[in-house]
Amino acid sequence: MASAPEVLNAINPARSIPQNWRESITYWWNSNDKETAAAEERLLRRLPFYSSSPTAPPDPTTAAAPSEPVSSGVVGRMSHFQLDGPKRYLNQFSITPTNPVANPPPPTVVLHGYGAGLGFFFMNFAALGDWAARRGGSVYALDWLGMGLSARVPFKVHAKREDTQNRVKEAEDFFLDALEEWREKNGFEKVTLVGHSLGGYLSAAYALRHPDRVSRLILLSPAGIPQNPNKPTAAQEATLEAVAEAEQKQSSQSLLRKLGTHAWEAGWSPFQIVRSATFFGPLLVGRYSTWRFRHFTDEDSRDMNNYIWHITRAKGSGEYCISHILEPGAHARLPMVDRMDKLKMPVTFFYGDQDWMDEKGGRETVHRLREAGNHQVRSIRIPYAGHHLYLDNPDETNKLLIRELEKTVPPAPSAAPASA
Repeated sequence: MASAPEVLNAINPARSIPQNWRESITYWWNSNDKETAAAEERLLRRLPFYSSSPTAPPDPTTAAAPSEPVSSGVVGRMSHFQLDGPKRYLNQFSITPTNPVANPPPPTVVLHGYGAGLGFFFMNFAALGDWAARRGGSVYALDWLGMGLSARVPFKVHAKREDTQNRVKEAEDFFLDALEEWREKNGFEKVTLVGHSLGGYLSAAYALRHPDRVSRLILLSPAGIPQNPNKPTAAQEATLEAVAEAEQKQSSQSLLRKLGTHAWEAGWSPFQIVRSATFFGPLLVGRYSTWRFRHFTDEDSRDMNNYIWHITRAKGSGEYCISHILEPGAHARLPMVDRMDKLKMPVTFFYGDQDWMDEKGGRETVHRLREAGNHQVRSIRIPYAGHHLYLDNPDETNKLLIRELEKTVPPAPSAAPASA
């Protein structure tokens, strides 16, 4: 089912983030599939339990010292998990215990957000590995189909633009069907899903689709939760006043906003802009990385920039889902706050205290779930963190994430009474 990607022995340090067009051209010229694999592996080689070989044990001498001790009771490996159909596979990083236990917790599946990849969690894998070693559980980080280093298969939605229900369903199906195939072929009865941003939205959608297969849902700053506060209700849309107000608002929109809305509805992806910029693409990504990872070490920011560039330059695929799932302005066409009250499993929301994602949507969902009888729900705020809370404050995120995962550990069997 799983095949090992090419083993990369020696990996050169990532190039410096391009600061001008000359450096950008050099960066672009030296980009290829082998460099893409190297970009991911640079991030993972920080882990003392990571093994480049599909069979060899990890070599702690090749990894940087982690900030906290990590047990050697696990091994981490990259592989391509084959799906049905030609050239369909999921890129996965597995952390598996070397000493399995008789009654382990359900596998934990970590799922990235829009346009990202599993490498974004490189600061969280050490803590997850330590937990997996202590509890005998397995952790899998997956690239969604059509994103990261997973297969870039064609993405198509056949529903008409005005058919919101089927349009959203087809877009969700592209990802959820692949995830369910992965779970089923692995023989996992249940899994714990940890999803960030769009990965959180899709994790919730998967739980709604397969409620008996999810033991716990952990949503890190999930997208698509709240309702659009600027969208009129059905009653408001029926009034002449609302129609007149909408027409006035539309006419007052700037040309740039209208063009942006048109491009969004036409299915354009922001990553198309980067790819269309050809040899200026690395410079655009570099500007983002310089700002976004300004609190990182030089090595971490270089490696993340290199990783982001290489997964962005890849053929467009799953990224085209965005206009079908979200409206312009990033509100869901079918908000999860109106859908998740059917869930019976434990659900935990994480938000950064400086998060641009609307935390009110998570709190409202928690309220509705409790009203529906599910009291195993809560919302947690991570201090000194924004949308990428697991990167902004990894120590606090890891601590609270492990606390949630501890709740998935089966209780120890009670000791048999002593015979008389």
